[in-house]
Amino acid sequence: MAAATPASQDTPACAHLASLRNGLEVALDHAGIATSAIRPLPDSGLAHAHFRLELLPARHDEAQEWIARLPKQSQMRLSATENLAYQAACFERCQPSHHTPRLEGALAPQPALPRGGLLVEAIAGRAARLPEDLRAITEALASIHSLPLPAVHKRAPLSAPDCPWQSMLDEIEHQCRYLESAGLTQEGHRLIESELQALRVFIAAQQAPAVISLISFDAHPGNFLIEEDRSGSAPPRAVLVDLEKCRYGLPGFDLAHATLYTSTTWDVASHAILTPEQVADAYRHWCQQMMATSAAPALHDSQTLLQARRAMWLWSLSWCAKWLSLNCETRDNGHHGEDWSSELSEDQLIAHVRERASHYLTEHCIRGVIDEWQQLARALPRTT
Repeated sequence: MAAATPASQDTPACAHLASLRNGLEVALDHAGIATSAIRPLPDSGLAHAHFRLELLPARHDEAQEWIARLPKQSQMRLSATENLAYQAACFERCQPSHHTPRLEGALAPQPALPRGGLLVEAIAGRAARLPEDLRAITEALASIHSLPLPAVHKRAPLSAPDCPWQSMLDEIEHQCRYLESAGLTQEGHRLIESELQALRVFIAAQQAPAVISLISFDAHPGNFLIEEDRSGSAPPRAVLVDLEKCRYGLPGFDLAHATLYTSTTWDVASHAILTPEQVADAYRHWCQQMMATSAAPALHDSQTLLQARRAMWLWSLSWCAKWLSLNCETRDNGHHGEDWSSELSEDQLIAHVRERASHYLTEHCIRGVIDEWQQLARALPRTT
């Protein structure tokens, strides 16, 4: 997300991150995991702090490297224990795709580390470069989306709503309650309501059950690292490294999140403004990958993909309004569920998120995304 710089030593965020580091050392010691170094990574996300662990050689000739993912909060509004189990399930379910890090272990919530943490494989990759890495990203998503669905009774703890369209609409409408306090112009608010009403009409007309798959629900380009084959004999591999919100739902949500303006301009390292044709090409490539796996044709129906794109954008916009309304609250020292307090993250990160969220809610930006959607509506019928 934001390119981080060292925080002032007396800020709440710095104290919180230092506390997480100390708690991590205690938890690793209790787990019998020996390290030669623990290195904090830049504070680049609102939900986790990350530390690179250099493990002392054990049965290996060389030291291994893991990433410790320490939750700052639960975006799923779960308790610490439930949140950790949910995130572990995300990594375990996505692992057969070969486009996500391997789960190495977990550190249970404990006094020194109240929300616990996950230990995952360290991926040696670079930030995504758009549009050149879009095909690798859509291939990674298609690999996840084409995984076999478990039986209904085996989908927990991941969210698996009976009607993913209605569930998404409910989430959007819940977040839209914050639009009034987000500083939108009257016209900007009208445009969002018009798009939301179009989505309501589409969902109300659905009669057949939605065809679903395992999805990330957080597939913006900043969450990918790109592994390049040094020999040049294999294409780059995109690895989705941030897994905490997976669910069984509509893959069009992921495809949208990977290509929307509100996603491709979110992260400093992967920032890019895509043309409608570049977006359409990404959709075409994803469809080709899905058809190669004999996935159900309904998964890549152009109308379904377009409406999923509209829904993901409205979810993102309403989340921006929600964050702008809640980030000034005092942090939850009880470590219960969701917590968007700015006290948990460094000032530069908060300033970046505030600028991006405010920008996406401007009338100019809203009109730009609507115009792109209309251009895609003309182009996408050729992709299926």
